[in-house]
Formats: sequence, C-alpha cells, structure tokens
Amino acid sequence: MTEDLINNNDIYFPSHIGTNDELISLLNRATLSLCHWFSDAEKYGPLPLDEDFKFNMPGENGNSKEDLFSDIDYLLRNSFNPVHPGSLAHLDPPPLNFSILGDLIAAGLNNNLLAYDLSPSITLLEESICKWFAMKIGFNNSAGGIAASGGTLSNLNALIAARNNAGLGSDPNSVLLVSEDAHSSFIKCTRIMGLHENNLIRIKTDNKGCMHIQNLRKIIDKCSVDNKKIFAVVATLGSTLRGAIDPINEISKICSERNIWLHIDGSIGGIFALTSIPIEGLKNINQANSITINPQKILGITKTSSLLLVSKMNTLENTFSTGLPYISSKKNISNRGELGIQGSRPAEIIKLWLGLRFLGMKGIEDILKSSIDRKDFFIENISKNNFEIYSGPLHIVSFLPKGIMPKDSDSWTQNIINKLMKNNFMLSRPKFKGKYFLRVVMGNYNTKESHIEELLKLLDAYL
Repeated sequence: MTEDLINNNDIYFPSHIGTNDELISLLNRATLSLCHWFSDAEKYGPLPLDEDFKFNMPGENGNSKEDLFSDIDYLLRNSFNPVHPGSLAHLDPPPLNFSILGDLIAAGLNNNLLAYDLSPSITLLEESICKWFAMKIGFNNSAGGIAASGGTLSNLNALIAARNNAGLGSDPNSVLLVSEDAHSSFIKCTRIMGLHENNLIRIKTDNKGCMHIQNLRKIIDKCSVDNKKIFAVVATLGSTLRGAIDPINEISKICSERNIWLHIDGSIGGIFALTSIPIEGLKNINQANSITINPQKILGITKTSSLLLVSKMNTLENTFSTGLPYISSKKNISNRGELGIQGSRPAEIIKLWLGLRFLGMKGIEDILKSSIDRKDFFIENISKNNFEIYSGPLHIVSFLPKGIMPKDSDSWTQNIINKLMKNNFMLSRPKFKGKYFLRVVMGNYNTKESHIEELLKLLDAYL
C-alpha cells in the first residue's frame, strides 16, 4: 500500500524529485482553456444568459483528466467574463496578466501568512508592500498595514482597532459615524462587532453625495449629550453610486479636534492617491488613522487584493496580538496573523507585487487616467436633455431618465438592463433612497470610445 502511494505520488502532488511533467501538462492545458475563454469573450458576451447550468459532484472514485477539463470548460462558459468590453456593471476589471501569474505562484507555494516560519519571504514582501503604499499616500515611518480578503474585512479590521484604541471594548454606548452614502459593508461590520443598528449613525450628504460637515458637527455634539461614545468617523473616498469623495480635509480637522479615529474607506478611490492625477478631494488623506485601498477594483489585480493601511502599526499589534503560543517568533518580525482578524492567509500579496512591478508608476497612472477619460467621454456625450446624471471625480456614473418617479424606476431599469444584455452590455442597477438607477463603471481597459458610443445609441433608442 505504501509503495503504491509512493509510486502514484506524482498523480496527486508536485514531486520533490524529477521534472513534474504531469503538473506541467496540466498547467499548460488549463492555460489554453483559460486563454480560449478570454478570446471567445465576444462570442459569449459578458455574462451567460443560461442560468440552468448544473455541476457534477464528487463520486466514489476520482474522475479522469478528460472529465475534469470538460468540467473546467463548462465552468468557464457559464462565468462572468470581465475582459469583455461591455462589462461595465461593477468594479471588476479584466485581470492583469502578471497578476494571474502571481495567483499561480501563490497557489503553488501554498505558504501561510499566519506566521514568519510558514512564509518567510512572503511575510517580508507583504510588510514591504504595505509600507510602500503607506509612504506613497503620505504616512510616516511608523505606518504600515495588512492585506485582507476584500474591503469589508479591511474596514472591519480598522474599526475593531479604532474601538480598541478608544478603550471602549464591548461598550454598548460606542458608536460609529458614516455618511448616508457609505458602503453597505458598515452595516455588516456593526453586526459583527456586536453593536445595535442604532450604533451606526449616518451623516447627511449634500447634492454631490458628500458628507455634510455641519451635520457631522451637529451629530458629534448630540452624541456627547446622549453619552454616545464615538470610536470612529468614516470618510468615503469613492461612493458606490457616483464615486463621490467626502470632504476629508474638513473631516480630519474635526476628528483631530475631538480626538476621534478617522478611517477612510478608499476601497474605490484610494488607489488614485498613488498618482499625480488631479482628483478633487484627495488631499490630506494622510491625516487619517487608517485607510482601506482595494487595488482589485480597477488595476486588475486578481481577487482578492485589499490593504488596510494604518498611521501607526502598533495599533494593529495592540488590537489583534495573541502571542501565538504554538508558533515560533522572530525578533523584530511580526507574524502577520497577529495583525488582523484572519489567521491563515495565502500569499495573495504576490499578485499585487507582480502587478505593480509590471506596470510601474507610469502604467498605474495610465490605467487610472484612462478610466477617468472614459467616464468623461460618457458624460460629455450622453443626452443631458433626457437623463439626470449622478457622478463625482472618479470613474462611476449613475443616471436615470429625467422626471421618472421612484415607483417606476424599478421596472424601467430592469427592462433596460435586459435589453442591453442582449446587445452584450452589462450595466448595474443600484438602489439608493428608494429609487433604482442605471450605473456604468468605466474601469474596463478593453472598453474603447466606439463601445461607449454604441452604448449611448442604444440608451437613446430604448428611451
């Protein structure tokens, strides 16, 4: 039995001897399948219309390679394809080639960022990348960060650190202030932290979707009177509906005056702070205590790729460190599983590192600037007589026909979404304040002006 397992080892796992020809063959074939799917994007559109597909589950015996590659092709054909130029619904751009390679290397390494012993090079890489980002946005040498699987988790890490820093622990009177346009993940964060929905206090926004400063001051004063203890104010750097940016400079001054932790949810727009692109509202973000940045949402870093950056690394250590009694520690090197909620994590930082190294600062700026250019082109050419436009400094536009009633917005947007899908354009329909909108996200590098012109013609025809 033991001899059979040894002889068949290369069937199941990479071998420590020999050439690993079997694995090379599998990787080559899988690569061809994936690349053919990319190339066939025009044929299948951004999203398959058949929702009746079903998958085979594991049986008593393992399946053959032919069966499994047939399953892979079936899976691909029934998946959302972000490389299609009509994929404009969400913050899900095409993947960078080198980021795809990074995913492969991370999977092959199978290192664990729980501890330095389990990921020596990756631990130092993640530490270096986070420090690089922190310095780029204007933090000082005491800053750093931690990667996490998505912006929700990065935001949650920040809020738990903020509450711990305020010494509030599980105090039921602790509250969190966000704008009424803030991401829905903060509802989830509040629940996970054991707080009542009333502990999440929303600040009004102005007609541009930005946090209203006077209302913020009023709410802070009211919290003081009501014995509500504010552990954080969250500024949004890129709202989901229109890409609006809260007045961070004014908010940071208020938080500094009141000694309140300022967290910036820059999941959408924070990446722009790396460049010299003139985005209104990006100044002074280094005044925050923490900021979430999601390179996956526009640069094409394969999922997941989210960073939480903090102005002082010791806030994460003080919040999450347990001592990891079953893991050896190295002097002056932090086990990354002690800096956030997640313990075991894969080497996902490789995807970000290779992607950024491949692009360089010029490539990063080119991708980001092109998204703004596409947004500007869309707004310049959409009929202002027919549509109300909701947009901010970033690459997101929401719109509706002028005069449409909230009760009619549901059926109208759904009808247009269905018609556009038949023409291989995928838009989204967010719901905000009781009304549905159509939304385009111009982060797809494959989308050209000709595609946008075609989309606008269809919108005019359907209207």
